[in-house]
Amino acid sequence: MRCNTLLVLFFIALHLSAQKKYPQDEFRSPLDIPLVLAGTFGELRSNHFHSGMDIKTQQREGLPVFAIGDGTVTRIKVSHWGYGKALYIAHPNGYTSVYAHLQKFGPEIEEYVKKVQYQKQSYEVEMFPDYGELKVTKGSTIAYSGNTGGSAGPHLHFEIRNSVNSKPTNPLLYGYEVRDATDPTLLGLYGYPLSEGGLINQSAKKIQLNYTRQSDGSFLADKVTASGTIGFGINTFDRLDMAANKNGVYAIKQSVNGRTYSEFDFETFSFGETRYINTLIDYAHFYDHRQRIQKCFKEPYNHLSIYKSLYNDGKIKVEEGMSYNVEMLISDLEGNTTKLIIPVEGKREEEKISKDDETTENFIIATKPNNFDLGAAKVYFPASTFYEDFFIHLEKGNDTITIHDNSVAAHRNFTISFDPSKYSTEERKQLFIAHLDSRMWPSYSKTYKRDGSFTTRTRTLGTYTLVRDSVAPQIRPKNFKEKQWLSNYNYLSLSISDDLSGIDSYSATLNGKWILMEYEPKTNTITYNFEDNVTSETECELKVTVTDNVGNSSTYTSSFFRK
Repeated sequence: MRCNTLLVLFFIALHLSAQKKYPQDEFRSPLDIPLVLAGTFGELRSNHFHSGMDIKTQQREGLPVFAIGDGTVTRIKVSHWGYGKALYIAHPNGYTSVYAHLQKFGPEIEEYVKKVQYQKQSYEVEMFPDYGELKVTKGSTIAYSGNTGGSAGPHLHFEIRNSVNSKPTNPLLYGYEVRDATDPTLLGLYGYPLSEGGLINQSAKKIQLNYTRQSDGSFLADKVTASGTIGFGINTFDRLDMAANKNGVYAIKQSVNGRTYSEFDFETFSFGETRYINTLIDYAHFYDHRQRIQKCFKEPYNHLSIYKSLYNDGKIKVEEGMSYNVEMLISDLEGNTTKLIIPVEGKREEEKISKDDETTENFIIATKPNNFDLGAAKVYFPASTFYEDFFIHLEKGNDTITIHDNSVAAHRNFTISFDPSKYSTEERKQLFIAHLDSRMWPSYSKTYKRDGSFTTRTRTLGTYTLVRDSVAPQIRPKNFKEKQWLSNYNYLSLSISDDLSGIDSYSATLNGKWILMEYEPKTNTITYNFEDNVTSETECELKVTVTDNVGNSSTYTSSFFRK
């Protein structure tokens, strides 16, 4: 019991030490509701670490979002995906706060944005106001919470970044209080033989290890027999109070016989390194099982800066006849800690489970560029597209090619080039490069058509082919009918969709004047707000044109009346 108390005190001390680096009383909350989180800083996401905290908005949109401190707006971005509507505010103390997935901006900022949107005749815009041009005061309403961009539900994505280097930092280090009295949850423990001839429990490949919960709340793994160099990985998450979400943990520390072998935490990281998440996790395991095992050892191609301490890159050299006490400490920012003990005995044993030795005709040397001619298409991998050397599976075809599968992570874009010469000029206009999913359903991959070649750049392995899209997008009114009086309407809404290559662009006019239509891809909806007051005429002629990614276009016209 005394040991567990000391552990809690140790992690609380670490937490307080980290907090001292950051102001504790300068920033207020961005919302006037209790902070309940759907996502935490550093949480493991697809190809990136989560760079802020996701604050639940009680399943609602339109909650006032407040400036956390005095400052000036330095960046505004409106996009269909990603952060949707996002606002960046620089504060005098050297930090920048970020607010994303917004429904709309505060009145002054909204007017500023719409002016630029109408000037550029584009919903998607990015602006960098002059310093001091759009000042805000602490507690002023700067926006309203929403669900725009890549958001999967109403919430506020909130970040605090260093204004000098733009590195995001954990917002919970700035004195924000989020209730959390629960220890992190341990879902799985895995052993990795890392050296030639290395074994764990007579296995030469990764093996799942058993453990049991002890009376003091810690976990004890079954004794492990091993030889050579080995490493461990764990599958874990943290759950905060008042929410069922499986959030990321703050820190993981691995010690061997009392010596720290690896320790990393999510105090901060840089956007430039975030894709190296695929070297922290067991990527192949994630592909097969949709579970993210965090390795407690560091691969040579892992360039993450999150490590606080490393000895032998977290790898354990096991000698015959020696015993090792491996201790894993998993913690959150409130000092809640889960401890796992792994007893390891150095012992040479017969190999019973061998490595999967899959070889193909083609071998990738990760540090060198690689070219392959697959008949229907050519594939070019620049140097360092992949993290390590491997045998790559390639399939040639008349119209379709297969480039391995997504069990291997690509760090950089590679190029696929198809030869469309067997198609007529008219057919080529409607062709695009498509990635085929497991059901062989095509999805558009941005296709560049030049010099008699169709090219795409991607980081997704798998099956690709050329697909023809000859069907124009569909446009349908949602909340009005032809010749209807709309005097009491606040907005005009239409549904736009394309069933193959996807929508590339759209535009709309009212009595010949361009109008701003806000596009929400998740619901295939475009919306015009009558508050824009583009025309004062009673009879209005609406014209909407939508074009897909191969150039097929549809135009919808309608008239209505409004006083």
